[in-house]
Order: sequence, then C-alpha cells, then structure tokens
Amino acid sequence: MTAADLKKALAGVMKGEIADDAATLTKMSRDTSLFMRMPELVVYPKDAEDVSAIVKEIGRARFAGAAVSLAGRSAGTDMTGGPLTTSVVVSFTKHMNHMGEVVSLDSARDEMAGYAISEPGVFYRDFEKETLKKNLLLPSYPASREIAAMGGIVANNSGGERTLKYGQTERYVEELDVVLSDGSQTTFKALTPTELEEKKRLQTLQGAIYRTMDALVSKNAALIEAHRPKVSKNSAGYALWSIRDPKTGTFNLAKLICGSQGTLALWTKAKLALVTPKERRAMLVVFLYDLDILPEVVRRVLLENPESFESYDDHTFTLAVKFIPQMLSQMGFLKAARLGIDFIPEAAMVATGGVPKMILMAEFAEDTIEEADEKAQKAKEALAGLHVQAKVEKDEKESEKYWIVRRESFALLRKNVHGLYAAPFIDDFVVPPSCYPEFLPKLNVLLDEYKSHFIYTIAGHIGNGNFHIIPLMDLSKEENRQVILDLAPKIYELVIREGGTTTGEHNDGIIRTPYLSMLFGAEMVALFEATKKVFDPQNILNPGKKVGGTFADIKRDIITSMP
Repeated sequence: MTAADLKKALAGVMKGEIADDAATLTKMSRDTSLFMRMPELVVYPKDAEDVSAIVKEIGRARFAGAAVSLAGRSAGTDMTGGPLTTSVVVSFTKHMNHMGEVVSLDSARDEMAGYAISEPGVFYRDFEKETLKKNLLLPSYPASREIAAMGGIVANNSGGERTLKYGQTERYVEELDVVLSDGSQTTFKALTPTELEEKKRLQTLQGAIYRTMDALVSKNAALIEAHRPKVSKNSAGYALWSIRDPKTGTFNLAKLICGSQGTLALWTKAKLALVTPKERRAMLVVFLYDLDILPEVVRRVLLENPESFESYDDHTFTLAVKFIPQMLSQMGFLKAARLGIDFIPEAAMVATGGVPKMILMAEFAEDTIEEADEKAQKAKEALAGLHVQAKVEKDEKESEKYWIVRRESFALLRKNVHGLYAAPFIDDFVVPPSCYPEFLPKLNVLLDEYKSHFIYTIAGHIGNGNFHIIPLMDLSKEENRQVILDLAPKIYELVIREGGTTTGEHNDGIIRTPYLSMLFGAEMVALFEATKKVFDPQNILNPGKKVGGTFADIKRDIITSMP
C-alpha cells in the first residue's frame, strides 16, 4: 500500500484532516530527542470516533500486509523519540484540545481535593489556568510545563519539581477513555473484584485483555514485586505493579496505560485527581562547594519535609549567567529588568571564579509565609557545622531566578550553544540518595573519561536522586555518536547496582527501550512482551517502544546534522 492509497483510505473514514506536505512531515519527524523519523502521513482526529476509525483502518491495512503503524503525538516535547514514526502520526493538539469540568470535592479523599477532565491535546499551561480558578492543581507537571501537553504527561507518567511530595502522574490518573488496537472504545478505571469478573466474561478484545492481565499479575505477583523499582520515581517498562491496589483490591488498567507511551492504547479523555496547593513558599538556597558533604546536606534538609528539592550544577550555572538576556527576552520589560538586576551576584561569581559545584533549592510550602519561612529556617539551621553557604528566600520574587535557571536549562542549551546539540541519552536516571557518597564519584569518573566528546550540565531532583545529565555534542562525528552507545550502559550498570532505575519521568522511547532487559531481567521483559501482545496483537501502536526496540534503532535514527 502506498502512502497515497493509505491517505485516501483514511480520508474516507475520518472527519479530521490529513497532511503529507514536506513542512508538516519534517516538523513531525522530530521531538526534543536525539532522533529523526520521517512519517508518511499526519492525521488530525476531531474526536474519539475519528481515533477509532483511524485505528481500524490501520488495522485493516496491516492485516492486508501493509507495513503500517501509528504513533500518538501531542506537543512533541518528548526527549526519548516516543512519538516518532516512519508511518502515521496521530496528532491531538489541533482538535482534541478541550477540557471538561473541573470539580472541587466537599470532602477530600486523602489529599485529593478535586478532579478535572481533559483531552490529550490540551496544553498543561491551559489546563492549569482552569484548575487554579478553583484553587486546584495537578502537581506532577514537568519542567516543560509551558510547552508540554496532557497527552505526553499521561503517556510518559511525567513528574517534576513537586514529585518529592506529591508523586508522579500515575497517582492522579483515575480514569482513561481509550481506543484499543482493534478500534473499539472503552473506559479503564478502578474495578471491584465483582466488576472485574464481569469484564473478563466479555468475548471481545477488552475481555481478552482483562482475562490475560488478571492472570498475568496474579500468577507473577512475587516476580513483579521483586523487580518493581524501589526508588521513588520510575517510568521504565510497563507498570504491572500498579494495576491492582493492595489496599482496596481494585483493578485499574488506567494505571498501566499511564506511562505506556501509546503502545497499548490511545487515550482520548482522562479524569485526573487534583490537590489544593499551599499558598505561600519560602526557599532555602544552598551553594555547595564540596560535593563530599552532599549526601549529609540532602539528609538533613529532607528531615524538614520540603515540597520540592531541586538542583543544578556549575556547568548549568555558568551557562545560565552567560545567556541571561536570552532567558529574560520573552518576559515583559519591567520583569526582565528586575530579574536581570537580581542576577548580578551570580554574574559576579562567574566573573571571579567563585562558582559553586552545585546549587540546591529546597522549597517549603505552607498556608502562610510565616509557616513556610519557619520550616526553611529550620532546614538552614540543620546544616550548621557543615560549613555551607546558605540563605532563605521568603519572597517568591527573589527565588524566581533560581527556578528560571532550573526550568529553562535544557531549553537554553538547545537554543544557544551553537555547533553542539543537546543530546539526552543519560538524562533521567534515579538512584537512592543514600548512595551518593559511593555513586557520584564513580559517575564523575565515567563522565570525565568521555569529556573530550562532549560538555554537559547536571540538573535534577536531588531530593529523590533523579538526575538529568544533558551532554552537548557534535553529532556529525561518528565517534561522538558511538559514545551514546558506549557510555549509557556503563552508567546504567552503576545505577542498577545501587538499586536505581534508568528513567524516572522521561520514559523509554527509542533511547532506553533496549536497556529494559538490563534493568528488569529476561523474565520481566517476557511479561512486558505478553502485555503488549494481548493489547496490540498486530503491533500497530507505536512499535519499537517499550517492547522490541533495538540498539540498531538508536544507531540508525540519531540525527547527524543540526536542524
């Protein structure tokens, strides 16, 4: 089947548009990863019925022998190649970008204070505007909150600066309307044992999924629990350990779809639990010149229960100061001028060579500024005797500059370091903070071994051991591209030895799927394969991600020239 034939077939079954012009295909061939895959078609469904029709048509074509598949895409901010395909892109942001109701609950369940309904094409910035009108928040938003969309946030099981306290997106996914690989539609939500048995009696793909997955997680419960990552964040593999709630006994496949990168089903509507955010914040900023005391600093600060505990390194600090004008360019003049003045002390540090090895940001959120300030001050006092430089910012305008650097560091590198490309391939591993004394020196030795091939920055969530290392590389050189395959397994070996995971929030995609057997072992990978097979027997939903991806895929699809 030619692309023209497929386009004609799809046009006959859907209401939305189809694009195959060079500009659109080129745009959709990239995300924020290392990779490029040129699609044949881009389809823009108008609603869930369109998504169903598209999936059915792709299934018919695949059954007839055509080498076709599809990949869902929202904002395209994925750092793993997750939404990239050489076949059909299903793009949600054009039409499926509506929110439903935002509801406040009179009596909060645990800390959940309400919920919102969203389609996958809604940008998080718009989602948050609506939820904040009722003083509610989805606290698992990523650092890319201004440009990310809900489709990817759910598909990747995103987390961000508030994950330390609130957890990842999976915790907030209560229900998902999905289109299965045969084009049928259903809603995944928490089922009682009785309701699960009713579902298992269905003589449909949905029934087969429930029968298979119930048996799989029951029969292999010990194996699954033994291999569940024990760190506080994970988006590697399929979350088989999250399907059955041990407290309530409910069975919820929405928890499995969250983080599955569109490989099991395409979600079309989500019910997401929300929290009531604390109103006021105070920040403890620590300038760390001696990394040997980092574990003890982290331990003492965590005792005061910060809402977030973030960090960035001296490389990020220096580059951020260098690119202050670019960081501030999109702000209003008065705000940019004020923040520019605020950066003068940091610029002086760079000019005099007094740059700290790492800047730590612990933010404490409470109902009043007095309560937040008290907790931040206690955390500062707890560092007495460690001889660190620290200060408390109880004016959120004063702490804003630190958040700008932390949130914008990756975008800064992508846009402003000419001749080199920001190459996320070891960008999201998680280790237990208790291992820092042994782990960090070994990590630095490995990075130094390859320093002739790249420069790098380190930022991340220091409070729960989630590190974002973004190398800057000249990818036109074969020896540099080979480093991507040589260095990653060495770092992941260190991570796994310490009980960590290869990805906390960015997911597997093209770049990390081949490492799943290294992380989980052959038996767990076999369970992932069985899961994929029952959900998607024809392998039409984003193939090569989570299951079936190879190192050859990585090598073949890395970009070799700057865009």
